[in-house]
Amino acid sequence: MKRESLIIGQSILISQLKQLALQVAETDITVLIIGETGSGKDVLARFIHANSPRADRSFIPVNCGAIPAGILESELFGHEKGAFTGAVQNRKGYFESADRGTIFLDEIGEMPLETQVKFLRVIETGEFQRVGSSETIYSDARIIAATNKNMYQAVAEKNFREDLFYRLRSVEIQIPPLRERGKDILLLAETFVHEFEQKHKILFEGFSPDATEMLMRYPWPGNVRELRNLIESLLVLEKGKYITPEILEKHLVQRNRYKSLVHDPAKSEKNELQVIYSSIIQLRQEVSDIRQLLQHLIQTRPLTPLLLPDGSATHPPFTNTLKPDFEENGHHKPTETLRSLDEIEKNSIAEALETCKGNKRKTALALGITERTLYRKIKAYGL
Repeated sequence: MKRESLIIGQSILISQLKQLALQVAETDITVLIIGETGSGKDVLARFIHANSPRADRSFIPVNCGAIPAGILESELFGHEKGAFTGAVQNRKGYFESADRGTIFLDEIGEMPLETQVKFLRVIETGEFQRVGSSETIYSDARIIAATNKNMYQAVAEKNFREDLFYRLRSVEIQIPPLRERGKDILLLAETFVHEFEQKHKILFEGFSPDATEMLMRYPWPGNVRELRNLIESLLVLEKGKYITPEILEKHLVQRNRYKSLVHDPAKSEKNELQVIYSSIIQLRQEVSDIRQLLQHLIQTRPLTPLLLPDGSATHPPFTNTLKPDFEENGHHKPTETLRSLDEIEKNSIAEALETCKGNKRKTALALGITERTLYRKIKAYGL
């Protein structure tokens, strides 16, 4: 039975991805899945298995990056009793367990070089030996591997065997990042809302139109996993609330504040853009808080009477300094507060442009605005 529902999305990129995955699912060809962290590599591997002739057999996921290098070989190929300290009995490895099924090797780029040699033999012949044994074992396991690394760079730096890399990528499938999937973001959000409403017995009040737009333009560095975690946090922590941009910004700031603290300038450009974006939404939240505080002080502060020459007292006229003045032509004349906000925005746009090396599309994405708005701001600020 076909199980296409595992992959959620209706965008052109996802439709093409499904079509390619269904094609390779019908065969036993080795597949290498490339994609950013949280983009759904595990989901795609399960989708391929579920739509293959092996669907009724085992699907064995293995995270090569989470298993210490010293025991990865034993985990993959098994070991004999007494092969090393702690080996108190014979043990099957993942390849034996995946016989006639599918083994999914996530973070394949983290596999140690010494293990890569034995793994290459398994791909080519299906044969291997348990640690501490000379007996050859055969496994008819379909191999799907995945990584978020630049494997060409890993090969060039001698961290990954070139022959293994080209043997792995008989078919290479690239998963698009969430930020390129358009309205799939909203479709995924609705799916996660339903899931967590059922799980936590909480009724979700929904997103405001502006909050929905914010979801669409946020760059999602953590991809689908980040979106899923955000939706669960909103349901649990904002129980019964209608999600506005202010509420959503608060959660995005909290999630990205740690990333900003541990930011390494040597990391990818994508992370640099995310730091800029999180700083901007944090500034917007802080300015909003300051405005509310000043408004409260103005409304609650008692006005000191003024003494007139005849000895009588009067109150000075009330002036709301938060409201903009008006020019003669009826347009808003920015106050000092608004001028400072304009300066913050101008500096943020200039910094983002510099970081993105003048690329308008990437700059707009980092700032969370449309390219049209960015061009208008550039012209207005003379950047």
